[in-house]
Amino acid sequence: MIPPADSLLRYENPVLVSRNPEKRSPKAHSLKVSPQQPVSTGPVPPPPKPKTTPTAVDLTKQAEEILNAILPPREWVEDNQLWIQQVSTTPSTRMDVVHLQEELDLKLQQRQARETGICPVRRELYSQCFDELIREVTINCAERGLLLLRVRDEIRMTIAAYQTLYESSVAFGMRKALQAEQGKSDMEKRIAELEDEKRDLERQVNEQKAKCEAIEKRESERRQVEEKKHGEEVQFLKRTNQQLKAQLEGIIAPKK
Repeated sequence: MIPPADSLLRYENPVLVSRNPEKRSPKAHSLKVSPQQPVSTGPVPPPPKPKTTPTAVDLTKQAEEILNAILPPREWVEDNQLWIQQVSTTPSTRMDVVHLQEELDLKLQQRQARETGICPVRRELYSQCFDELIREVTINCAERGLLLLRVRDEIRMTIAAYQTLYESSVAFGMRKALQAEQGKSDMEKRIAELEDEKRDLERQVNEQKAKCEAIEKRESERRQVEEKKHGEEVQFLKRTNQQLKAQLEGIIAPKK
């Protein structure tokens, strides 16, 4: 592992930790989140002694334990050596806060973080700045620092929920887009088939119309021929009837 990148969170100087537990430095024991109290092998202290007020050393040790629990130290391996860097326990002044703000603006500009929208770089830098504020507040008031820790964890949990919702919505949108694209191709294919079927039906309709017109024309001509023939037969029968009537009258008339 390479050494961690520079952070807005203030750390102490790195400490080399030996791989052999018996050779670890005394400061490495403070990396535990909940260190156990050393077992005393001497005589039992008198009862009034535990009621004494805690000394500055005890308060500093308690602050270090709380800081290590809130902001765990970072570790890395370099040249087969384990290095640990704890969070700084030095109180911050007003100038430190002003410098933190300037450094935040500088890093935002150097890393080209976006001012609006979703930006992982901007989120990372502001997260480091918030951790630094938690460190500064915890040194002065541990309870206030723990409360800020709850606020930070709640914010991270909310952001993680929004991120999961965003990813699921993107996946849902992609599925719907693929389904719509597939449905579009199927619909275009169906439309082409229906258009071919329509053209075929139109061709059949035109053929049937042509046949119908031809039949109507042929039947009209046949009807005209039949009517003309029928009219000629009627005229012939009328003439024949007149001739027969005249002959019958000629035969009957001399007998009178």
